[in-house]
Amino acid sequence: MARRKHYNSYDDDFKATAVSLTEIPGVLTKHVAEALDIHEVMLYRWRMEMRRGQIMAKKKNIQIDPEIKSELKRLRKLEREHNLLQEEHALLKKSSSSLCNKKGNLRIHRSK
Repeated sequence: MARRKHYNSYDDDFKATAVSLTEIPGVLTKHVAEALDIHEVMLYRWRMEMRRGQIMAKKKNIQIDPEIKSELKRLRKLEREHNLLQEEHALLKKSSSSLCNKKGNLRIHRSK
């Protein structure tokens, strides 16, 4: 397999903005990576570099678009609701199949 010859390079402001997006409560790093079209591992590495002080951008000057922030929060909420509905569906499916099995095993006695 051939290695890539050209890699994208990102400036410190972009990295700091990406890291600050991951620090929003309820927002997953995976979603930020997908939105920015970068690999999730890059964000974890940038977070580590921010902690070490290797990325020299001041967090106070970073402006996060309110629409992006609200969209990421909305996505997280929808995913939680979707997961809950999937669990409920699985439970209902399991209980309905067990009820069908019980009905098949029960013998109905009729008086003649």
